[in-house]
Amino acid sequence: MNKLLSAATALFLLTGCLLRPTAKHDKVAERAQLPLEEAVHPRNSVEWWYFTGHLRDQQSGEQYGIEYVFFHFNPSGKRDYLMVNVAVTDPKRQRFHYDYALQPQRRILPDSLPIRLRLPKDDQVWMLDGQEGRYQISAQLPAHPGTGFRLTTTPAKPALLHGGTGYEQYGDLARAGYYSYPRLSTTGTLTLDGQPRQVAGELWYDRQWNCGSVNKRHIAWDWLSIQLDGTRDDLMLYAVHNKKTQQLISGGSLFGPQGENLHLAQQDFQLEPLDYWQSPTTGRRYPARWRVQVPTKGYDLTVEPLVPHQELSLNLFKALPNLNYWEGMCRVTGTQHGRPVTGNAYVEITNR
Repeated sequence: MNKLLSAATALFLLTGCLLRPTAKHDKVAERAQLPLEEAVHPRNSVEWWYFTGHLRDQQSGEQYGIEYVFFHFNPSGKRDYLMVNVAVTDPKRQRFHYDYALQPQRRILPDSLPIRLRLPKDDQVWMLDGQEGRYQISAQLPAHPGTGFRLTTTPAKPALLHGGTGYEQYGDLARAGYYSYPRLSTTGTLTLDGQPRQVAGELWYDRQWNCGSVNKRHIAWDWLSIQLDGTRDDLMLYAVHNKKTQQLISGGSLFGPQGENLHLAQQDFQLEPLDYWQSPTTGRRYPARWRVQVPTKGYDLTVEPLVPHQELSLNLFKALPNLNYWEGMCRVTGTQHGRPVTGNAYVEITNR
C-alpha cells in the first residue's frame, strides 16, 4: 500500500496518544468514483496526492528523480493538517536533497475540484493544482536554496483502479481507496544549484485515502512502482511485514499498455531483497536491491537504487524522535520470457 506508513501516517502514529486518532469520518464505497475521489475527503484520517518519477535534462540528457507528496489528515476529526514532503535525486553527482513542512489548517478543507493545495514554508509556497492526470506542481526547497521545480503533467495512460475497484484490502489492517496514473507525461523546469534545466519524462501519481486505521508501529511496509520501457507494462507491488507475528501481506497490480488491469495476489509474484544498505546517519538498515518475479507474465527483474543514500529524517516535533524512512529513485533491468527489459522505479521502505 503506497506510503501507508510513510511520513504522514508515521506522524499519525507518533502523535496518536496526543491527538486521539479516529477514522470515523472515513467513507468506504464498493468502487472509487472518479473524478470525485480526487478531491479532499473531509476530515479524512490520512490521505495523499503523491508524485514520483524520472526526468531528463533535454539538453544534456542527465537524469533526475522527483518525489513530491501532499498529505491531508485529521487525527481528531476536528482539525485538518497538511504536510508536504519533497525530494530531488541527482544520480550523476550522487546527491539527494529533501525538505518538508507540516501545518495545522485554520478551517476544514473543502471537497472541491480541481484540486488546489498550498503549503507555505519560509518565503516559499508549495503548490498542487489540477485533476485527472493534468496537474501543475511546483516547489522550492528552503533547506537547499537553489533547488526546486515547476512541472506540468498530462496522462499518457488511463487511471489504474487498484484491486479492480479503486479499493485495496490489506488483510485485516485496512480497506483503503487507491488509484494511480502510472504514466504522466511531464515537462517543465528543474533547478539545481540555482541553474534551471528544461526537463521531460514520466511521473507516477498515486491517490490514496482512508489510511488511518493502521496504527501499529510494528508494521513495516515496502512499496515499489515500476515503469517498463519496451513493454509499457506498469507494476505496483507492496509487502506488509508484521514484525511481532512474522505475518506477511503482499499484493499489487500489473497495468498493461492498453490499460489491462491485472490484480496480483500474494502468490502471483515474488519480491526478494538481494542486498542491504546501512545509513551512516541513523544506523538504520534498509533493503537496497530487489529481485521481482511475476511468473505468469514471464518477468524476472532486478531493481537497484541509483543513489544509495536516499533516506529522509524528519524532525516533526521536538519532543518526539525523528521519523526515518527510505524512498528513492531506482533503475530496473531483467528479462521477460528471457528477453532483456529495462525500466524505471521508485521504492519506499518504512518502519524498518
